[in-house]
Amino acid sequence: MTTLNASRRLFLRRAGAVSAVGAAAAPLALNLAAIGSAAAQSATDYKALVCIFLYGGNDSLNMVLPTDAASWANYSAVRNQAPESIALMAPGTAPNLGAGAGSPTRLGGALPILPANAQGRSFALHPSMATLQTMFNTDKRLAILPNVGTLIKPTSKTEYGQSSHPKPLSLFSHNDQQNTWLSFRPEGATVGWGGRLGDLLASMNSKSVFTSISAAGNAVWLAGQTVQQYQVSANGAIRMGIDTGGRIFGSTDVGAAMQRIVSGTRGGHTFEGDLAAVSRKSIDAELTLRSALKPASDALFGTPAANYNANNDPKLQYDNPLNPGSKAFNNLAQQLQVVARMIDASSAAGVGARRQVFFVSMGGFDSHDNENRNNADLMARLAHAMRYFDTTLGAMGAQSKVTAFTASDFGRTFTSNGDGTDHGWGAHHFVMGGAVKGGDLYGNFPVLGAKNVKDNNFDSSPNQIGNGSLIPETSVDQLGATLAKWFGVSASDALTVFPNLANFDVGKRDLGFMA
Repeated sequence: MTTLNASRRLFLRRAGAVSAVGAAAAPLALNLAAIGSAAAQSATDYKALVCIFLYGGNDSLNMVLPTDAASWANYSAVRNQAPESIALMAPGTAPNLGAGAGSPTRLGGALPILPANAQGRSFALHPSMATLQTMFNTDKRLAILPNVGTLIKPTSKTEYGQSSHPKPLSLFSHNDQQNTWLSFRPEGATVGWGGRLGDLLASMNSKSVFTSISAAGNAVWLAGQTVQQYQVSANGAIRMGIDTGGRIFGSTDVGAAMQRIVSGTRGGHTFEGDLAAVSRKSIDAELTLRSALKPASDALFGTPAANYNANNDPKLQYDNPLNPGSKAFNNLAQQLQVVARMIDASSAAGVGARRQVFFVSMGGFDSHDNENRNNADLMARLAHAMRYFDTTLGAMGAQSKVTAFTASDFGRTFTSNGDGTDHGWGAHHFVMGGAVKGGDLYGNFPVLGAKNVKDNNFDSSPNQIGNGSLIPETSVDQLGATLAKWFGVSASDALTVFPNLANFDVGKRDLGFMA
């Protein structure tokens, strides 16, 4: 009997999928599929990408700050507005423990960082991010990408004002910009660039179902043309009604009957067939992971206990700046915990994954008001979760195999609306991992200008438009292409994954932050 290996099976699925586009387009599509399969099979190592999405639009202007004299003067003047200043305190300012929880004076000064190429300036992180300060300055496993955003092509301030210059659709809209970040199309997109990477490299995996995995529900970033995203819960694989013994109401017969029903069809209806196929994959995947995944209480990932409860696990708790001296459960850390467990299981029998993309997320970043308290907590949670993940990967010996990066709808306005910020565009982002050339900035840090009181604009900055929003200098395409190159995607294939990449100079498509 002839058997097909995983690569050939996936190639044939691609062939069937692209045949629907017509004879003229099929040869090109099949060629791209073959190239991806061939490139994937040439590598034998394991690599994973993890997208940490910050829903709502992260105020990265209070996450990474220029602290040179000119920048700090403008920052303080613009963000120190009534009725409540959202300007952080200068580096070196001692915390005032008598001030309100989460307030800049209670937090103390921003935390200095020392980029290898400081661009003639000085910089700092939000005071809730001491763990990331260490990862940047000492461990060198954290890089900062200034002023990243959705772009069709390089855009200057002058070009932004020209109606003829192409710009992303529906700027400043949450849903549209979330989708554009993750898929390069506004709301309604069905395929994301993480999924496209999965399409190219899934042939490296014994089961393609374990290529594209979300610990945060449905995510368009993970959806490919052929690869479908697989969702896991914080506890691991999601079971379809049966217990670990395959029982429902204590009966294996009932359990088996349920699985036959949900994974079978009684006719030729396409939707029914697709639903049954998804159900079969989910059942098979859960059965595989049931034995492959180590428990969350394993010492690699959590704190062993007879009756393990994630909410009480010290590893998943962070110092809560809103209740000083207390700890709080970190859901983002728990999502990254199950990602770490999946990575650990990647080589297990039945899983056999060598390229995986993961998605985790946290919300609450739409900071129109009460920003001081909210942002202090969000930055503390993000920093703790990233540090937890880095430490866990270190214990697994997998730091150099995994790269995580932050993403968000957009940045925020430089100006305050009273005690918060409004929707912006460009934002600063982190990239973390053992293969990251950390301790440096990759891209020009924008000029934070002085506000022109007459028209409320920032004429002194080439990077800022109304209300101080940043015009991105680095595109999501460039960020993604740099990650894709490390992941094993060729330069030619990257042009098919990232639709705007061809609009950027060849020498600027790799940003240089990966070893």
